[in-house]
This record gives sequence, C-alpha cells and structure tokens, in this order.
Amino acid sequence: MSTIATICARGGSKGVPGKNIRPLMGKPLIVYTIEQALACGQIDRVCVSTDSQEIADVARLAGAEVPFLRPAALATDTAGKLDAILHLVEHVEADNAQFSRVIDLDPTSPLRALSDIEQCLGLLDSSCDAVITGFEADKNPYFNMVEVDQDGSVRLCKPLEGPVTSRQSAPKVYSMNASIYVWHRQSLTRNLWSGRTKLHVMPRERSIDIDEPLDFRIVELIMQDQRRAKIAQASSSD
Repeated sequence: MSTIATICARGGSKGVPGKNIRPLMGKPLIVYTIEQALACGQIDRVCVSTDSQEIADVARLAGAEVPFLRPAALATDTAGKLDAILHLVEHVEADNAQFSRVIDLDPTSPLRALSDIEQCLGLLDSSCDAVITGFEADKNPYFNMVEVDQDGSVRLCKPLEGPVTSRQSAPKVYSMNASIYVWHRQSLTRNLWSGRTKLHVMPRERSIDIDEPLDFRIVELIMQDQRRAKIAQASSSD
C-alpha cells in the first residue's frame, strides 16, 4: 500500500503575510508538518504544492519534494484545496508512480501529533471513503447556536422534540480542524459528503489552525509549555 502525503502552502496570506515560512520557535512553520510526514513510516512520498519559490526552497531543505511551482489559477483565495491536491497527485503519478492512499496535512496545524497521522491512516479502510479530523465543539446547534429567520426572529439551528437544558446533555457535535484528510486514491475526486467519511477526534490543544497573528502566539506558548515539560521529565528521570 503506497501513500503520498500532500502539503499545500500558498505564498499569499492576508491574515499573516508569509505565514507558511514564518519562524515558530526558531523553525519555519511548514517544516513542522514536513518533519511529521517524514517521520511517519506509513508515508512513502512527501510532496509540497506551492506557488512560492521561497516556500519551495524551505520545503526542499526540510526534505520534502517540490515537483513544480503551482499554477496561479490554483493559488488564489477562491481556488479549492482539493483541486490543488489532485493536481499535485496527478503530476507525481505521471512519472510512473502509483498510490493507494492520499493524506493531506495542513502546514498551519503544527500541533498535531504523529499518532494523529497514524490513527487517521488506520481509520481508512474498505468501509469508508475518507477520514477527517476535528475536536468537540464548544458551541452546539442543539443548544446554543441559532439561525435568524426572514422576520428577524431566531431559533435553534437543530431543535429536538424535547428541551435540552445544557450543552453536555445535547448530542455531541464536532468542529472540523482541517489538520488531516485521508482518502483512498480512487475516492479523492469525490465530495467529502458524497460517500462515507470517518472522524478522528483530536484534543482542542492540538487543533489550533494558525490563521491570525494571535494564533502564532498561542501555539508558541503551548510549544514552550511542552518543551518545559519534556525538560522537567528528563531531569526527573536522571
């Protein structure tokens, strides 16, 4: 079973200019994801799709393949990510490569663990078409999320027959964190919701998607805590 990891990283970013290679704890952001993919024994090829030569240079130095610079039409704010993934996979396959699985890792999710990647790959089997990641949502459409009707009145997004008195008693819902997507190669062209999709639940602290400058600071604080914990653990074991 051959698996390709795709990492899509545009050069343009309105929220944080140059975020994909912005230093985080002394390392370009995208490098965390490249290193995670390379560390996974179930992944055979790690390929980056980018329209930026600067990102391409950083990615290659970190050990990823960058077979081309992404066409401008696939690098706009409105271009679909799945189109970029499919374009990358087809390009690599054109050079006599074949893959049975495709895993996409978002470079703006550096806090994912290697175990998250491995578990997502393990969830993909003949009973499903794709695997996504998410975390338990802090807002719940059965309890405290509302829609506004045409007359201006509001109502619960998903009302139930009986009353729901707390979020804990409502059916569990999850927020997608866009950290990891896995497909069978033959199901890559399908809409996520046109077949059967499974969910790998990640804790909130590993689900932060860097989109704003504040997100960098939050992730940095978490990484600093993790580093201190490792140092303390190593010291206590000496």
